[in-house]
Amino acid sequence: MNKFSFSVLFILISLCMSFPAFGASRIIIDMAGRTVIVPDKVERVICSGPGCLRYLTYLQGQSLVVGVDSIEKKLSRFDARPYAIANPQFKSMPLIGEFRGHDNPELILGLEPQPQVIFKTYKEMGYDPDELQAKTGIPVVCLSYASLAGNRDTIYKSLQLMGAIIDKTKRAQDINNFMERQIADLQKRTSDIPEKNRKTCYVGGIAKKGPHGLQSTEPAYPPFKFVSAKNVACPPKGEGKPLQHANVAKEQIVSWDPEILFIDISTAQLGDNAGAIHEIKTDPAYKSLSAVKNAKVYSVLPYNWYSRNYGSIIADAYYIGKVLYPDHFKDINPKEKADEIYNFMVGAPVFNTLDTAFKEPAFSNLDLR
Repeated sequence: MNKFSFSVLFILISLCMSFPAFGASRIIIDMAGRTVIVPDKVERVICSGPGCLRYLTYLQGQSLVVGVDSIEKKLSRFDARPYAIANPQFKSMPLIGEFRGHDNPELILGLEPQPQVIFKTYKEMGYDPDELQAKTGIPVVCLSYASLAGNRDTIYKSLQLMGAIIDKTKRAQDINNFMERQIADLQKRTSDIPEKNRKTCYVGGIAKKGPHGLQSTEPAYPPFKFVSAKNVACPPKGEGKPLQHANVAKEQIVSWDPEILFIDISTAQLGDNAGAIHEIKTDPAYKSLSAVKNAKVYSVLPYNWYSRNYGSIIADAYYIGKVLYPDHFKDINPKEKADEIYNFMVGAPVFNTLDTAFKEPAFSNLDLR
């Protein structure tokens, strides 16, 4: 046996000793490049970190959950997570720790029945996955989140990995194909629009670990990219990679003077006297914008809420496409399209619940009087 083979054997023996059920187990490489042994048949899991339970719901694996983090149990006037709205049972499930990956090994070990696998997104948040695995004796599998526009292969691979572990391989492929078809349809509808007919746009009020005002934006905002809109916050081609999130100066927004403004309704969490909509109504600088003076300000569903809402991102793209190029979206009713997306991705038509959760409705031309 050569030195390399001996090293591999030693690693496998060490891993086997970590989990007594190795005889009915398999070895996987997770999205963090970690080697993990998981049971052949997985029937009980928990999800740690932003969006992890969203992934499981996409795969129709929510019945496997035996505990949830604190954000799932929180009672709030606002909630823009379609996966959670479609699964109210999460609120009554046992607690595994605090949100954003701050798991509690004692609570996890007290679960009855015990999870066989812990899925974890954002491995750098909260508990270190190796330490959590060592303290609980439960395999921890890291998954990844990414931009739906810039790196969706990472999303697809994460869903395929989770699907393979919980015996939802076909569903993982179906959900990946579904998202890819929607994006391809959006691009096909708008790819031949002449450059001179493309409107300049800006989206503000994007949430990032909480609500923000108009200056909070996404230079790489996927809905704009899918419908070939001119995002004024996105650097011109060849002048640098667009950021995933940015807080831009008020003066810069005024200088850009976009023809159309879109407002992420998550900004409404800041209350009646704050947030992007209040700023547009009251700030003289923003009131001078062409989009405000011409009543071209529209609301969209929250982009982020415990990480990215992929279904809402696609739904927003259809609405934005309809606003910008109505002739190319004559057959689309954005609200009905949103529920078609939610039905497939989370198993329920949740648009109306999302629409009524905030003071301002989604998919509307905002009244700024």
